[in-house]
Amino acid sequence: MIKFLLILISLTVLSLSTADAAIYKGQRVFIKKCLKCHESGQNFVAKYKMKQWKKWMKKKGKPLAELHLKNKKAKKSWKYFKSRKYVKKSKHLKQFLIEYAKDSGNVPACN
Repeated sequence: MIKFLLILISLTVLSLSTADAAIYKGQRVFIKKCLKCHESGQNFVAKYKMKQWKKWMKKKGKPLAELHLKNKKAKKSWKYFKSRKYVKKSKHLKQFLIEYAKDSGNVPACN
């Protein structure tokens, strides 16, 4: 009985940690902030596999931000990637990018 309760509690805790990120919010961030430079939209998201998106979105998206900050072509986005807003919304963006990655088999709806 105690093992069952421990398993139930641990599953609840694990599911709650991902429940706070929303794919639709990540899609909204992508549309507002990323389509300026990445016009191909869903084709761009589906260009990379889940593993690559997870790698870029580690530590609240710091690797993705560094990638953009090093690229002079991404100068329009530097202010956003340096902002607290990016760090705050990175969990939603991560969920969106992973949900519609190349190897996910999902295609985002046009909203």
